[in-house]
Amino acid sequence: MSATFRSLKYPNFRLYFVGQSLSLIGTWMERIAVNWLVYTVTHSALMLGVVNFCGQIPTMLLSPYGGAIVDRNNRYKVLLTTQIAAMIQASIMAALILSHVYYMPAIIALSIVLGIINAFDTPARQSLMIRLIDDKSDLQNAIALNSSMVNVARLIGPAVAGVLLTTVGMGVCFLVNAISFIAVIVSLLMMKLAPEKVNKAVGSIWENLKGGYQYLKGEQNIKLMILLMACVSFFTMTYSTLLPIFAKDVFHGNASTYSWLNSVSGLGALCGAVYMASLKSTENLRKTVIIASMICGASIAAFACSPQLWLALIFIATGGLGMMIQIAGTNTFIQTTVAPQMRGRVISYYVMAFMGVQPIGSFFAGLAAHHFNVRYVLFFQGIAGLISAIMFGLFFKRAKERRIALAAVQPPGAELIP
Repeated sequence: MSATFRSLKYPNFRLYFVGQSLSLIGTWMERIAVNWLVYTVTHSALMLGVVNFCGQIPTMLLSPYGGAIVDRNNRYKVLLTTQIAAMIQASIMAALILSHVYYMPAIIALSIVLGIINAFDTPARQSLMIRLIDDKSDLQNAIALNSSMVNVARLIGPAVAGVLLTTVGMGVCFLVNAISFIAVIVSLLMMKLAPEKVNKAVGSIWENLKGGYQYLKGEQNIKLMILLMACVSFFTMTYSTLLPIFAKDVFHGNASTYSWLNSVSGLGALCGAVYMASLKSTENLRKTVIIASMICGASIAAFACSPQLWLALIFIATGGLGMMIQIAGTNTFIQTTVAPQMRGRVISYYVMAFMGVQPIGSFFAGLAAHHFNVRYVLFFQGIAGLISAIMFGLFFKRAKERRIALAAVQPPGAELIP
């Protein structure tokens, strides 16, 4: 088996990979359909921001709690439970849309429910990854392949959604998403995992949360990685909220144009994930993440200024590439650096920075686009993301110089302060 796909030799990871691949195609189809539905029905950039905010803000608020729960319980059982809950939520959403009930408060309420589920699902899914492979040296490859899987779905899902939206309507997209959860649930049930040793709960959930925060404060590099992720999530990753406006009003297209923008962005992200999967070493991950964040910010700013659709597609692809290298690089760095007993809690802070900060950025992006030209809004977001990446590059350099200085003055055998 090629070194790029070496993690697929493990049966449990292979099951996970196939099940998630099928399920995520449905997830991306629904994501495209929701944004298109909201903008088509309301014609409001502000409502786009509100719906995205409501769908993701629970992840920010509850992810640390979800991470503490994951560390105190069987991760596999938590993940199975959240996937079943997500299927129920998707089925209710599909029933509403197929019945032509485009009631925004109901759609917002169901989006909030999904955000609550994701606050527990994502820490469980990310922290379970290490149990799906036998050789821990293949963890980086498994994380990168997982990112590749997400982006293959991101490439296929919007493309299929674009066809369905322009032929049979939105309802089928929601129905396919509900059905797709069967694949991941079956794959989980087919896994043969050794019994997980769950650490005996010591103290309350609140004390566990404080313990995770204190640990993070002492790990300078992990802390900086998570803070950079928060900045990128706030400024640049929220570009997807504004894509329906670009598709319909800026480039004067339709649902097909919107799906093209998403699919090409997914193609760029897939290339970034394949690049990460091909890496054989975790050295220089911080530098890689910084450069990728700069590429992402600059590309989004250039996309905002693009006068033609073909040029916009080039820049949205490079933006997706930079974004995915940054996401996968950050995830790999944290997974290979964090102490095992803190894995769920630290990953929950990563999830909060990744998925939780986005709704705030989405809300402000929608609010700004409601009052100002959408091109100006997205250009500002891209430049802000670029500046953030440059600043964090300097922070990492300063932290490294501090560690070297401390190592020079500490006696041999002394523990190095992070």
